[in-house]
Amino acid sequence: MKIYMRLTLGCVMLALGVVGFFVPNQLLTGGTAGVALLLHYASGMSVGTWMVLINVPLLLLGFRYFGRGYVVRSIVVIGLVSVLIDVLAKVVHMPPFVVDTPLGALFGGVFIGVGLGLIIKSKTSAGGTTIIAQIVASKTELKAGQVLLILDAVVLCASLFVFEDRAKVLWSVVSIYVTSRIVDTLLTGRLDKKVVHLVTDKVEEFTKTIREELGQHGTIIQGDGLYGEHKKIILIVVEVGKLQFLRELVRKHDPGAFMIITEATEMLGRGD
Repeated sequence: MKIYMRLTLGCVMLALGVVGFFVPNQLLTGGTAGVALLLHYASGMSVGTWMVLINVPLLLLGFRYFGRGYVVRSIVVIGLVSVLIDVLAKVVHMPPFVVDTPLGALFGGVFIGVGLGLIIKSKTSAGGTTIIAQIVASKTELKAGQVLLILDAVVLCASLFVFEDRAKVLWSVVSIYVTSRIVDTLLTGRLDKKVVHLVTDKVEEFTKTIREELGQHGTIIQGDGLYGEHKKIILIVVEVGKLQFLRELVRKHDPGAFMIITEATEMLGRGD
């Protein structure tokens, strides 16, 4: 039941983003919706109709890689999104949320990103490039949002032949970037942690202090310097709020230590 509620909310967000932000501002989003919008601007045929026509061959591809259940759910999502878009635009005549290109690009990107993220998180697809993105993400180190960003560049290049106003294309780029970031955040989470590599000669002292003062688990890595000297590196994952305390510990116990702090973009497992 929960998965269908999430899918329904995702479909509603997608439809609202297209009808409330993109169409009135003549902007593009990525994926199937972007291609459908582009063809709509060029031909006048409804966005919902184009979405159905585009997705039929891609659903066959999804069936091969993800199975019957995936395709059935995707058909439901594509049909619901297509109907919602046409009903909101043609029947309800929903007024735009805003007629302003920058605001339309930013908030439209948020709506589309949330919608796509909820749909993908439910192990379903909104069709089109989302299917391709999930296939590539399952076989490579690329994230689904990154694949979508690459594929959407193709849509934007095609839009140069439709729009005379280049500013619309540039704002569409901003919108697609916002969408990809929202999708990645929903799928991988926004971690409030940092990865710390600490190179020090006082490994035993720091190990005890970090364990007692920060309560962190970590790993000691053995290594060699460029001049053949033996080195030990403490690898730990630290909450952002504890970083300053760790910096003070390093300054106090070993001012000559070398510390590298990087972003923890995704984590899996306990890390003990």
